[in-house]
Amino acid sequence: MSPTKLARIAGALYLVVAATTIFAGLVNSRVIEPGRTAANIAGSAALYRAGLVSELVGAVFFLLTGMALYQLLKHVNHMAATAMVTFVAVSVAMQSLNLLNQHTALTIATSQDGSATLATLFADMRHTGFVISQTYFGLWLLPLGYLVVKSGYFPKALGILVMVGCAGHLVDVFTRLLAPGLGADISPFAMTPAAIAELSFVAWLLIRAVRVPQTDPRLPARVAIP
Repeated sequence: MSPTKLARIAGALYLVVAATTIFAGLVNSRVIEPGRTAANIAGSAALYRAGLVSELVGAVFFLLTGMALYQLLKHVNHMAATAMVTFVAVSVAMQSLNLLNQHTALTIATSQDGSATLATLFADMRHTGFVISQTYFGLWLLPLGYLVVKSGYFPKALGILVMVGCAGHLVDVFTRLLAPGLGADISPFAMTPAAIAELSFVAWLLIRAVRVPQTDPRLPARVAIP
């Protein structure tokens, strides 16, 4: 498969990841409310369930995105490409397992004798689990940015922006875990570079695909005809 086709496939997969993850995030931000989480889950059970499924679909497509980008960029640096797809696989495993907390919160909140406190606890566990798995959502951007810079397929500035996005994710994670109040306040500022980087990368993959260097090892060599 040509680099251009691989790039567009990766871009389409990544776009699905962005759409499903944003939808799931909007659902959870609407439902999770201090003192009313259990009631909100019970009152919006179908929406909460749709958010769960959307996040699961996003996790599957994130793994496929990592695999497609691995195929596209592994010739640049095999170790960096392996690290990239490993971080993706770890994050997907953690995120998928963490959805059990969301499903448990839903089950408790919608049962007749369910405890509001217990439902809220599992919903909070789901949130914390997502924050922890975000560590790997950020870390995969570091080798990806390096590969983007070194590949010659993309502008180097785009790769640097992707690596800055990694830093934004990690700042968001550790401030939320170490100082939750401060983390919530600075989260929009920490995550803005990451959002810009990832959306820019998706747009580049879909619109421009790749700039194929003349020395790309996967291109057939030109044979001089006497």
